[in-house]
This record gives sequence, C-alpha cells and structure tokens, in this order.
Amino acid sequence: MTQSTVEQRLAELGHTVPELAAPAGAYVPALQHGDLVYTSGQLPFVDGALPATGKVGEGEGLVDPEEAKRLAGLCALNAIAAVKSVVGDLDRVVRVVKVVGFVSSDPAFTGQPGVINGASELLGAAFGEAGVHARSAVGVATLPMDTPVEVEITVAVRD
Repeated sequence: MTQSTVEQRLAELGHTVPELAAPAGAYVPALQHGDLVYTSGQLPFVDGALPATGKVGEGEGLVDPEEAKRLAGLCALNAIAAVKSVVGDLDRVVRVVKVVGFVSSDPAFTGQPGVINGASELLGAAFGEAGVHARSAVGVATLPMDTPVEVEITVAVRD
C-alpha cells in the first residue's frame, strides 16, 4: 500500500502515523458523520506512555511551555491516527475544520495559544492548505492521567 501525501509530508518531518491508542473509556477514538470526522480528545502518547505529566507554566516542577508545545504536536499526530482509522486514506481529508486544545495550566500561565500552536503547526505541515483551521485553546485545572495537553480535531473528508 502506498503512503498518502499526508504521510509522506509527515515522514519528511521525521514522523510516522502511530498505531491507534485504545480508548480508555466508553467511547471511540473517531467517528464519521456525513463528510465530517470528529476525534475524541487525544493525549500525547508515545508507544503507550505519556512523555511528561503535570501542569504547564514557568518555574520549577512545571512543564515548560516549549515542551508542552511539542506534546501538543504529538496529540495532533495521534488525532491523525484516529482519523486514519476511520477514513483509511488520509488524502481523503479536504479540510481540518476545527482544533480544540486543552492545556493543564498553572494558575499564572496564560500562554495556552502558544502551546496549542504545536498541534496547529503539525496539522498545517501535514495537510498543507487544507490544514488551515478554526481553533480554541483552553486552560484547564487538570486533564486525564495528569497529561499537560489534550487535542481534538474535526476534519472534512471527500468520498
């Protein structure tokens, strides 16, 4: 099976689409309704483990915002895997419509948009012009498994 253009672009960046992580609850990783595919919130798992845990912010004991930005990119990569599990060929994606990013934030941290740029930039690199999207970046008190970031995406696909 040949790689999609999206997977080729990711490979040029040193990424491969990972295996789909098993759901940690009563939900599916992604669901198609009409021409839209919605992913569940994706954590930055690498080979089944979180590379970092804790709140994002400046200071000792906090996850550095640049590291959190990198983790948001991993969340987006896992979201791409969820989309692929539903549509098969990632070249069927015609638009990344919406990205919602959650950042487990220290109370003084207000740089959530910069962290979620990690996801937005990876999606833009992977999907090109079709990767331009609307977005929300939200600071929260805590996230599942004490992950620093979580990202969900909605994409439009063609038949």
